Amino acid sequence: MTTIYHNPRCSKSRLTLELLHNNDIEPTVVEYLKTPLSQTEINTLIDQLDIDAIQLVRVKEAEFKEAGLTKSSTREAIVEAIANYPKLLERPVVVHNNRAAIGRPPENVLELFK
Repeated sequence: MTTIYHNPRCSKSRLTLELLHNNDIEPTVVEYLKTPLSQTEINTLIDQLDIDAIQLVRVKEAEFKEAGLTKSSTREAIVEAIANYPKLLERPVVVHNNRAAIGRPPENVLELFK
């Protein structure tokens, strides 16, 4: 099963979804702004991505400061902020076989299918 955490207003997210479709991959699409992720789901994503939590955050969004985050915030603080401000989630994120990749650039996600 493949899932894409998608924002249809984001060009990279749209390109990533198109790339998946062009490779005959039909993911489950989760529009995370409409269906925000829980703290547990965010922690799982960080583990699947194998990254530092801050790498999952869009630090240039106004909500970054609004949430009281800094680039040295704890994982716990970052996870809570993403749960409360879904717009902070870096996008798109594709999950396949318990591994994940951020689609920046979109081609990054193809590594999950090799």
